[in-house]
Order: sequence, then C-alpha cells, then structure tokens
Amino acid sequence: MKKTPKISVLTPIYNTKPSDLRAMMESILNQTFGDFEFIILNDSPDNQEIENIVLSYDDKRIRYVRNDENMGITKSRNKLIQMARGEYIAVADHDDISTPTRFQVEADFLDKNPHVGAVGGQVTEIRNGIEYKTEKRPTHDHDIKLSLVNDTYVCNPIHSGCMIRKSVLEKSGVRYNEEWSPCEDRMLFLDLLPHTCFHNLDDIVLKYVWTGDNTTLRQWQKMYDLPPMIVVNARTKFPMYYDEWKWNNRTKINTPWIKKIKLFGFIPLIKIKQKHGQKKVYLFDVIQLVRIKKIQGG
Repeated sequence: MKKTPKISVLTPIYNTKPSDLRAMMESILNQTFGDFEFIILNDSPDNQEIENIVLSYDDKRIRYVRNDENMGITKSRNKLIQMARGEYIAVADHDDISTPTRFQVEADFLDKNPHVGAVGGQVTEIRNGIEYKTEKRPTHDHDIKLSLVNDTYVCNPIHSGCMIRKSVLEKSGVRYNEEWSPCEDRMLFLDLLPHTCFHNLDDIVLKYVWTGDNTTLRQWQKMYDLPPMIVVNARTKFPMYYDEWKWNNRTKINTPWIKKIKLFGFIPLIKIKQKHGQKKVYLFDVIQLVRIKKIQGG
C-alpha cells in the first residue's frame, strides 16, 4: 500500500516562463524535508513546452495533471485541494522560490501547534537578480488577524509560502472563492479567520520573484479595485477586529498622516491621506477614489 505523504505541494501553472518554472520546481524538489507529493496542474493545456519541462524531471513525488481546457486560477486551486492526500497543504505558486528549509520549519511548527491551521513566514523579493528585504510580518495570530481586516498587507500569511492544515479546510468547508479572483488567496484566509489560528515564523520561507509575468501584473485593474472592497467586507464580517484596530489607532485618527500601500512592498497601489478631519483614498497615488469628510475617533 502506497504511503500517504505528509505534505501535498499544490502548484497551478499557466503559460509559465520556462526559466521560472524550473527555478520553482527545483526549489521544491531540493527541500530538506522530502516527505511530500508535488501536484502540478497545467491550466494552459495547449502549452507543450511547459508540459515537457515538468515531465523532464524524473522524480516520483511529482504528480502532473493537465486540465482539458483553461479553468482559471481559482477553480484550479480548488481542484488541487481535492486531489491532495497530505496532512498539510503547501502552496507553491509557479514563479516563486521556496527556501530550502521551508517545508521543514513549517511542518515542524504545525506538528507542535495543533491549534494553528496556517503558517507562513518572512519574505524577500528578487528584482533584476537583486534580493531585497521586505517589512517583517507579524508572527502572532491576533496581530495577523488584525492585519487581515485592514490594508497592511495584500495577503497575510504570504500565500505562496504558506502551509495549511488540510483538516481545517475539510471541517470548515472553506475553499478559494472565484468571485474574489485574483485576490482569492486573501479571501481564503479571511474565510478561515473564525475557524483557526495563524502564525508567521521568523524564518524566511519564500523569495518572491518579480518577473513581469506574475498574475498580479496581468490583472492590474482587479488587483487595484478589489483590495478596498475586501477591507470593507472584512470589517463588516469581523467588526470586533476593526473596532480594536480603531482603538489602537485612535491617537492617529485626527492627526494628519499619509499611508501608502504597496503590493509586495514596492508596487504603488493605494495612498490614504488624512488631514483636517478628511480622509482621502487615492489610486496610483494620484486618482482620488474616496473622500470622507469627517473622521470620528474611538
């Protein structure tokens, strides 16, 4: 009888750049923790080149599947969850690089902390071959949940570097929601918020590679439109966390300030400016989206 793997690594690919695909795959296959299945789902079935690349790796842990037709990222992610046999699910997007000990440290943490359903870690970015540090992500559950109902991060924990306990998905029934694509990753964590605890390790688990081909870049308009809507949705569903955030920031509410939100720490996204009792939200730093005339403290 075939042994069930500890971890199921889930990777949807879609017209992935060959060099990025190889780098991602090798970062998975060279993990220090080797008890996993690596399920790669090709959502660009006519792309023979990337299929040949996947099949060129002689590793029994790889399970290659090809959609009969393009399904889109959200349906592909849910299909992968259904296929997963492991106790833990490791998300690995097609153009990011996992650090060598990622699976080891994340699985060890989940083994020792059964109350935690999703764990991530710290992230670096690679642009033009140069590695950059990013802002340290909060480690504890409550701080992560506060960040999810606000606009501190696009996704926290970092989606492509996270590991999720499969039993939490099964018991909660939570899956990726196509209505929120391409922000389905952040909504997954928001939907999981009442069902489990989160944690971020101090270890760097992911190197986000700025390629110009990322899903984020291909769907700019939605990536700009959806985050403010997600924040409003989150604050409506989880007012307790929003009220705490307001209380923690009460001294800032009537003080002039500017906050800039950047995708992955460097892509300009939203600017929020407060002055003289008015809050204004700008797109691309210049296009005004919202103006709130009076800001109440408390």
